[in-house]
Amino acid sequence: MANDFVKTFIKVCKNLQDPCHVARFQQLCGVKGTFPDKATKPDSGRSEQDCPGLRKRIQSSDVMVGNGAAGDATSAQVNGVQGDNAARPDGASSAANVDPDTARAKPLRRNSLTGDVGQEFLIHNKFLFYLFTFGTELGNEMFFIVFFPFLFWNIDALVSRRLIVVWAWNLFVGQSTKDMVRWSRPASPPVVKVEVFYNSEYSMPSTHAMTGTAIPFCLFMLTYGRWEYSFLFGLSVALSWSVLVCVSRVYMGMHSILEVITGFLYSLLILAFFHPILDKIDNFYMTNHYAPLVIIMSHVSLGLVAFSLDSWSTSRGDTAQALGTGAGAALASHVNHHLGLILDPPLSSLPLTLPPLSISMVALSLLRFVIGVAVILITRMIMKALTIPLLCRLFGLPSDDVRQARQHMKVELPYRYIVYSVVALSCISVVPLLFRILNLA
Repeated sequence: MANDFVKTFIKVCKNLQDPCHVARFQQLCGVKGTFPDKATKPDSGRSEQDCPGLRKRIQSSDVMVGNGAAGDATSAQVNGVQGDNAARPDGASSAANVDPDTARAKPLRRNSLTGDVGQEFLIHNKFLFYLFTFGTELGNEMFFIVFFPFLFWNIDALVSRRLIVVWAWNLFVGQSTKDMVRWSRPASPPVVKVEVFYNSEYSMPSTHAMTGTAIPFCLFMLTYGRWEYSFLFGLSVALSWSVLVCVSRVYMGMHSILEVITGFLYSLLILAFFHPILDKIDNFYMTNHYAPLVIIMSHVSLGLVAFSLDSWSTSRGDTAQALGTGAGAALASHVNHHLGLILDPPLSSLPLTLPPLSISMVALSLLRFVIGVAVILITRMIMKALTIPLLCRLFGLPSDDVRQARQHMKVELPYRYIVYSVVALSCISVVPLLFRILNLA
């Protein structure tokens, strides 16, 4: 009986890992590839889509990139939906058979490791394209740069602090698991690569699905009972957010259905572990005299573990970035507590309620947000400009090619840690101090 269950489970998993399901979902959503008539076959004679699971991660020298031949990847990068409504897979155009809802598009961003810009594809449903583009952006760096600070400065500093802890650990566990499992992205063809930015990373589990599940559900668990709103409303928002991010990764051609489901469940497991101890972690970071030493040693050690798992990829930088942000946020929380910069509301004031909206309140929130984000972005820009040349000089490496320099662990690891720990420290300590000086607190 047990053996039958295991066999059935393995069969279901293999089926859910099949890239053909991803391709069918993309076609259902109006995404069409511009593949050549005969797909390139590997040396074994079997097409790449017949070999799911463990495959060599795509490097810049690989023949097959993006959505078709490598020659197409060298074309000029064109991001977003283009106005060529008459575009067809064969490159021809005809005024007679034009679908007004069809547009030619390129992957949103080039791959930061290989420089691959991907191959054009056709979009027959622009609404779903923009919807799932928004969904996938909910798991990208710029969203977190905007979301965490806004939550910290305008809504609830305690919730933002603890959310960053969960986010950092979630990314570390997810990215490390990827490099241990070593499954490549869904094969293209048949899958259309609507996004190629993360195409050189391993894919099991989906860390977008993990963060897209951890953030909304942790936010729900931290705020329900602390803030006044209905349980059904909070659960609906969290579930909708998570589903949108998870489905968007299949739409983008970055993950199989199995990888997304695994990421969703994996994230819930991590949440179940961390939620009961978040209060103790937060209090330790703020109040314990040895907290700064523990924070720095633990986050750096975890980064060294992650970097030793596999050769360099964009996942290495993402892991160090999350750990650096977590370390900077924790150190800033310790500083804030001892300087009395930001005080959490007393327990007697719970549950909190949103004040009535007014023009002055909205204007003040927007002003804080604009000034704060400007400080963060300027800090990040300055730290990036200073850190990489300094590290290259320190280790005797050429700094003229930034992308090549960052593929060295001794540059990438301290670069990410230094830049994003300073950004987080600036966000949580420097910016609130600036608000107090400007009378915006």
